[in-house]
Amino acid sequence: MNTLAAIRRHPLKSAAAEHLTETAIGTRGLDGDRTWACFDADGTIGTGKQPRLWGALLDVTAVYLAGQGESEVQLTVPGGAPVTAGTPEADAALSAWLGRPVRLTRTAPAQVKRHHWWPDEPGMIPEWAADAEPGGEDVQPVRGAADGRFFDFGPLHLVTTGALARLAAEHGAAVDPSRFRPNLILDLPADPAPGQRITIGDDVVLEAALPTPRCIIPSIAHGPDAPADPGLLKTLAANHRIDVPGYGRATCFGFYADVIATGTVRTGDRVELS
Repeated sequence: MNTLAAIRRHPLKSAAAEHLTETAIGTRGLDGDRTWACFDADGTIGTGKQPRLWGALLDVTAVYLAGQGESEVQLTVPGGAPVTAGTPEADAALSAWLGRPVRLTRTAPAQVKRHHWWPDEPGMIPEWAADAEPGGEDVQPVRGAADGRFFDFGPLHLVTTGALARLAAEHGAAVDPSRFRPNLILDLPADPAPGQRITIGDDVVLEAALPTPRCIIPSIAHGPDAPADPGLLKTLAANHRIDVPGYGRATCFGFYADVIATGTVRTGDRVELS
């Protein structure tokens, strides 16, 4: 208890996560996290928030090659050969896998937009999206795509083992944390409150910012170990609709955090709240 249980990095936005035992955390979050993104022909970014278009991206693996830092990411589509991000071969492999022309980039355009599909489960639309239609879709700006990263909102996303255990009891089955695409999994009894400081190991200090509003992504398939579970949205909406300070009510799980002090973290590091 009170340790860093797991570290997960996503070199390619909306692709499967790398499971790490050690990583540097800078002001922009995990070293190498979400540095590549896939874009459609209409200029919208690839995200599982519209699973009809991008759900298959969750089955793509993306890993940094050893010793290459942030310079080289290797991608593999199911049944395909490894390709290097930023090459024509990678664009071709992803285009074939997704069934339409797409391109990979690590440079964000001036304005990044995404397709967002709204679940029809009651309670899954936040109050600030009052015009959204259940089961409908719109195109939204991506606030966090800047400074060489492709975040939806903040630089770090975390979940706790205590919150996961509570959710499992509510849902009647264990819930794979990969459904929430966290960077860090903290072995804590509950999520910290917004404004609390989180010290990990000797150097890294984070500050809990906002609870994370949830979309369709937790309910769709995340590889063979986490098949589609549409009933999870019902569980989330029934038990996790809360006030998001400054925004309104929304169904949330996990939380965003800002980086106060940088450094290196390792699984098993002590976690302290203040």
